[in-house]
Amino acid sequence: MVKAYLRYEPLASFGVINSTSSTICYDDTGKLAITPALEAVIVWDLRRGVEVARWHEFGNKAAVTGLAKSTNGKDYAVGYADGTIRIWDMTTGQSTVTLSGHRSAVTALAFDASGTRLASGARDTDVIVWDVVAEAGLFRLKGHKDQITCLQFLAKPDSNSTTATEGYLISSSKDTLLKLWDLAAQFCRETMVAHRSEVWAFDISTDRTILLSGGAEPTAKAWKIHWDVLDLALNDLGTKDDKNDKNDENAMEVDAMTPATLQKAISFYGDLPRHSTQRISTIRFHPSGRCLGVQANDRSIEIYRIRSHDDIRKKMQRRKKRAKEKGKQVDDTDEIKLDDEFSSQVILRTPARVATFAFNPVDQIDKAGHIEVLVALTNNTIEVYHAPYLVDKKAQEPAEVVKASSLDLPGHRSDIRTLTLNSDDDMLASTSQDLLKLWNIKTRQCIRTMECGYAICSAFVPGDRHVLLGTKTGELELYDIGSAQLLQSVKAHEGAIYSLAIRPDKRGFVTGSADKDVKFWDFDLVDTGKGQSLSFTHMRTLKMSDEVLCVRYSPNQSLLAVSLLDTTVKVFYHDTLKFFLSLYGHKLPVMDMDISSDNTLIATCSADKNVKLWGLDFGDCHKSLFAHQDSIMSVKFVWGTHYFFTVSKDKTVKYWDGDKFENIMKLEGHHGEVWALAVAKHGSFVVTGSHDRSIRVWEKTDEQLFLEEEREKELEELYESTLVGQMEKTSIDQEGEVDAAGIQTMETLKAGERIMEAIDLADQERQGWEAYEQAKSKGLPAVPPPRNTILIAMGDVAPERYVLDTIQKIRTNDLEEALLVLPFSKAQSLFVYIDIWAKKNWNIVLVSRVLFILVKIHHNQITANRLIRPMLESIRTHLRTQLQRQKDVIGYNRAALGYLQRDWKAKNTAEFMDDSAAAPTTAQGDDKKRKFINLTA
Repeated sequence: MVKAYLRYEPLASFGVINSTSSTICYDDTGKLAITPALEAVIVWDLRRGVEVARWHEFGNKAAVTGLAKSTNGKDYAVGYADGTIRIWDMTTGQSTVTLSGHRSAVTALAFDASGTRLASGARDTDVIVWDVVAEAGLFRLKGHKDQITCLQFLAKPDSNSTTATEGYLISSSKDTLLKLWDLAAQFCRETMVAHRSEVWAFDISTDRTILLSGGAEPTAKAWKIHWDVLDLALNDLGTKDDKNDKNDENAMEVDAMTPATLQKAISFYGDLPRHSTQRISTIRFHPSGRCLGVQANDRSIEIYRIRSHDDIRKKMQRRKKRAKEKGKQVDDTDEIKLDDEFSSQVILRTPARVATFAFNPVDQIDKAGHIEVLVALTNNTIEVYHAPYLVDKKAQEPAEVVKASSLDLPGHRSDIRTLTLNSDDDMLASTSQDLLKLWNIKTRQCIRTMECGYAICSAFVPGDRHVLLGTKTGELELYDIGSAQLLQSVKAHEGAIYSLAIRPDKRGFVTGSADKDVKFWDFDLVDTGKGQSLSFTHMRTLKMSDEVLCVRYSPNQSLLAVSLLDTTVKVFYHDTLKFFLSLYGHKLPVMDMDISSDNTLIATCSADKNVKLWGLDFGDCHKSLFAHQDSIMSVKFVWGTHYFFTVSKDKTVKYWDGDKFENIMKLEGHHGEVWALAVAKHGSFVVTGSHDRSIRVWEKTDEQLFLEEEREKELEELYESTLVGQMEKTSIDQEGEVDAAGIQTMETLKAGERIMEAIDLADQERQGWEAYEQAKSKGLPAVPPPRNTILIAMGDVAPERYVLDTIQKIRTNDLEEALLVLPFSKAQSLFVYIDIWAKKNWNIVLVSRVLFILVKIHHNQITANRLIRPMLESIRTHLRTQLQRQKDVIGYNRAALGYLQRDWKAKNTAEFMDDSAAAPTTAQGDDKKRKFINLTA
């Protein structure tokens, strides 16, 4: 009989406040922060410091790599490492749209001013412009040679017209270039070359006149946007020196060696000096347009003040005055320089390296007197700072940056090194470089946070009221959970304590250290004056020949296993400490080991990527398993079974059968090396801790799992990934700057197959009924064909309705790629159904789109095939009729909405007289006329 196992599924992930892979942003109110947290996005309430919402698509394992807020304040675009983009609704917390077009991680996202278009850039060097309303890609722009780092739509600042204009798009890349794209004509209008290294960030001022870009250079580059040039067509552009040459008599004499240079819409303006020498990571203009933030790849953000026109004029006058006083030549030109517009105000310094930052969108600079800055740090912390807006540099005590709040409680600052569960499996202790945190497993809330040494091993003391830690400096630290205090700290070893194990009789424990000693300790109660307190005393020492990496007791306490740096495992009798067995075979040191609950098996995991299973009776190696692609950090048996879990630096968790020596399943989800593992008493759940600072809980479900099915599934996934990879390679070698936005994925291939299956089924059904009708018309005996069971199950639908329903279920973004899969014979059948749908006025918008896609794909075959012409004529007649009807309906509705708007304004606008309390009188003593103002509700 085939053995069945129970499947483990991811239950929860916690401990991450923000990950450094993406930008962060405020919501419209300035009270909530939206931060990336590995594969999820978390919405934090900054005042209360609590998680308000978590956006995560079930089954998604790709990390968040991009984030952008729409102008409507409700939609947020989130880019992922697998190239997909999801648009999340802030009010419902649900993903409304999924867009697939990139082949690698999405690194830049930007909405336009109306919020209806989205631009995305990725590591695959492409820029795609999406129609958010239609949920489809408009076009792909190809021109950069490296990863896209930043995107911004550029629209004319004073355009108040309600008609939509295509506008421009600016993109920056690691290929050192900035490009200006004309979205109407879909081509690259200008390429800005000034940087000598990768361009990491840029931003455009709120008045749309200045662009600031930054890379690894010591200064930020400023560019002037000339709208008078942008408004001109390419044919109307003159050369740079047209204005100077107009009155020159020799204007016609052009130097043959000098190339003609067209007027630039974006010209270099100057270099903005900065204090930091590290590369620029983020540049942000404040929503008010009165200040600018430049963040370097270190612990600082430099805030610049943007001067108003009056301030610039005063500064220029002061400069001329100083020049006169010093007797220097006075520059009479009124040309404004970059230094006149920007002045460095204050440098915001943080306790850790800054990942990214954002300004509060609520403009209260004048009221509050400071700028609110949300800062995401690389140590898993979010902080809010208040930076002074106007700094008087002559003041004796200059205004300082104030830290308003810090969100750091729900996570560790560094890698999670150890995890341990208490006896009831309801409390979890996790340690990092300087923190010990206690978590409630059910609510995943942090209960206690205590500062500690660099903990390498930990355990709950019997009774679950204390936690014992072994540190890198060789100290044993005992913490009381109730009071969150350090009770005792003992310098136990000269080297790092790599391992500790509680004795099965629960009266003591053993520690192993880098000083080659294994020490045995007993728990004790000591009188402190206020009552008895738990303590521990050293009882005996076992000297070893090399550094001790791990110690483990057998559950019956008869044996003690000790792993050494010389790659061997020595087994001793616990009572006499006499040598029993030596287990050798690993090529690199054993990192961890565990003994099964029936005392018969010991599993050892090593840095050589192997797990070895040994018998404890004779010390023979039962099996050596090549378990992971990198060092294996921990192994744990499930109590009462020979099943065990392993975790590795290859970011995976694996579940094994120790009797059959089979890998039961692989658990993927971590985005960094997995350091720590804890298994609940009877395997009801597993907890893992990682370099990505996340703690993940994997729960045992009731779903059965069979090994053969798992292997088949793995092979299918491997085949599908290679299949899609082959399709990508064939489509890359196309020239030109513009391409289709779609991309072939397994979803689009399967969608195309579903369409073909639906067409085959519908054709078979229609042909059966046509044969029946012909026989009936000729007077021949005929039997009605039996209805297809699928059509009956779908509600006894007509074959043409079934095909339309199949197409309607395909995501809008995937439709073009799905129809690309169809051969021409199936496309001909689909033309027949398009004609039927047009006659019956079924979903005319979708039908029109399908028709245009098919005509574009199969244009050559259609023009060469005369038989299909009558069908296309019929489609044109019916489709035009339906489209005209829809046009009439839309026109009628638009007129009606216009009438309702005028009617509402007429009813809700009233005239009020502005009566002041003390009406001013004129010289003749008459009251002044009262003003009438219009107020609209």
